[in-house]
Amino acid sequence: MAANRILIADDNQTNVELLETFLLSVDCEIEMAYDGAETLEKVKSFQPDLILLDIMMPKLNGFEVCKTLKSNPETSQIMILMVTALNELGDIERAVEAGCDDFLSKPINKVELLKRVKNMLRLHSVADELERLRLYIDSMEAQQGPQGK
Repeated sequence: MAANRILIADDNQTNVELLETFLLSVDCEIEMAYDGAETLEKVKSFQPDLILLDIMMPKLNGFEVCKTLKSNPETSQIMILMVTALNELGDIERAVEAGCDDFLSKPINKVELLKRVKNMLRLHSVADELERLRLYIDSMEAQQGPQGK
């Protein structure tokens, strides 16, 4: 089975390096993006399973990136963990409204980050398996045609 793909999107190089170091124990490929526009480009080329998405980024903020990805059927299944220094209730509500799957406040706790990442990758894997099963059933029903029903 191929390793999971995680995209770290944060405009702060130190934060990116810290997150990358924390993820060393996770079987995954990691790519980085340093602004919102680059994040959307990397999603196309890298096709991540999970994005660790900072909210405060140049060009497009994390809310805009999340909303764009979740509104597109081709990218809506990507798990998004918003990682942010913002922790006001309004910011959390905006993150949920944008479609994020979970959020984590800075400073990052390594144990909490790893647990959430592993859980989100497991959920993504289950969703992929269910989709493959649905497609298989649909193809079997199509092969049988009307007489098989």
